[in-house]
Amino acid sequence: MKLHDNRHAPNPRRVRIFLAEKGIEVPTVQVDLMAREQKSDAMKRLNSLGSIPVLELDDGDGIAESVAICRYFEELHPEPALFGRGAKGRAQVEMWNRRIELGLLMPVAQVWIHGSPHTAKLVKQIPAAAAFNREVVARFLGWLDRELAGRNFLAGDAYSVADITALCTLDFATGLVGIALDPALAQVARWRAAVSARPSAKA
Repeated sequence: MKLHDNRHAPNPRRVRIFLAEKGIEVPTVQVDLMAREQKSDAMKRLNSLGSIPVLELDDGDGIAESVAICRYFEELHPEPALFGRGAKGRAQVEMWNRRIELGLLMPVAQVWIHGSPHTAKLVKQIPAAAAFNREVVARFLGWLDRELAGRNFLAGDAYSVADITALCTLDFATGLVGIALDPALAQVARWRAAVSARPSAKA
C-alpha cells in the first residue's frame, strides 16, 4: 500500500493529517503536479481522472478522492472516530465537511486556477473569476467566524475530518494562493491556532 501524494497540495495533506491523527503510517510517493505527472498513463491506471491523492492498494487497485481514502481508513481503524459518532454526530461531521468543501475549498481553488502565476501556463485564466471567488471566500469566512463563536471544533466538541478540511484549505489559501485572512476574524484565528498546534498538522 502507498499514497500518491504532493507536499504542497491541500487534498493530499487532508489524508496525511487524517493518517497522523489515527497513528497510521503509509509510504508516500511524491507526484509533481506542475510537471503533470498525475496525468501519466501509470497514474491514470489508478485514477482515470488523473488527480491526486490516490491510495494504491496491495492488490493494485486505486482509491481516489481524499474523503474516500479517509473513510477507507476509518473503517479499518475506527478510533479515534474522525467522522463522528452515532447518527447525529456523523451527520453533523458530514454537513460541516461539505460546507467547507463547497463554501471554501471550491472558491479557493478557483482563485488558484484563475489568479495564480503558477497555473497561468496550464489553463486559460479568467481574472474576473478569481476576483469574484475572492469575495465568495471573504463572505464565507465572515459567516464561519460567527459560527465558531463558543465552539472548539467545527462539528461540535470533537476534532473531525471537517476541521482537517478547513485547516488544509485555509493554509493553502493564505500560503500558495495568497488570500489574506482578515484580522477581524478572531474566532477563525483562534480555531486555526488551536488545530494548527496539533502534532498532526505538521504532516
